[in-house]
Amino acid sequence: MSPFILISPATRGLSLALTRHYLGTTSLPVYATYRPKPPSAEQPRTPDSVREHILRPLKGVDPARLRVLPLDFTSEESIAAAANTLAETLPKDAESYLRIAFFLAGVLYPERQPADLSLEKVAETFQLNVIAHLLLIKYFSRFLPPTASASAGTSHPSTHNTPAPESLLAKWVHVSARVGSISDNALGGWYSYRASKAALNQVIRTFDLHLQVKRLPAISVGVHPGTVKTDLSKPFWSGVKPGKLFEPAYAAERLAEVVKGLGKAQRGRVWDWKGEEVRP
Repeated sequence: MSPFILISPATRGLSLALTRHYLGTTSLPVYATYRPKPPSAEQPRTPDSVREHILRPLKGVDPARLRVLPLDFTSEESIAAAANTLAETLPKDAESYLRIAFFLAGVLYPERQPADLSLEKVAETFQLNVIAHLLLIKYFSRFLPPTASASAGTSHPSTHNTPAPESLLAKWVHVSARVGSISDNALGGWYSYRASKAALNQVIRTFDLHLQVKRLPAISVGVHPGTVKTDLSKPFWSGVKPGKLFEPAYAAERLAEVVKGLGKAQRGRVWDWKGEEVRP
């Protein structure tokens, strides 16, 4: 079996930091998706420009380990095409499977009162924060290891009745947020973002139940990175407590460490950067 890592998207903020983290700390191939034509960009991105952007600060990393895939989260056709491209580029001489996957698509419109709600912005929020994640499950979950490979790396393939060792579980990870917790909501506001993250948390749980029913050696979880110093959170930096505004590289390191330690007992739930559960 030949494991690989998938980060989607992978070109800014936390997603970029996660991509660089796994390139720098593992020897696995890393597949990274990018939006070909961001709204703010004057020119379309190219595979070469994206690769150069990701690899620029990394030393001693084999550039052949990084493969990039164009993917537009607002287009099911684009998501399907990216999955097909991934399938075509996997090695033909080995059975490849997804070892770690991070999905980070998201947008935030911080409505403070009902009058701030906009149909266009609410629709965009659910498109990126929920629907895109559902479609990523639809098209990319086929790369998770099959039941028969649950003991990949050992001399004895598993059977349908043999559970996968904790160390061999594939990790399917959606980046959520603490504000998606209904029980933790004591401040209100941020209507569409809170609702979409709560919906995403339900998706995470439901997909994990699917993995259990299919007896696949994988778990689905959500993670909350805290407040990361990115464009998404920039309007709120001034209100963050000292020591709680994280650089992307630090947040990526913490999330990777938390995900590494998650097993069957933690599946289907959301965990923060400290490794503590975010209650529903």
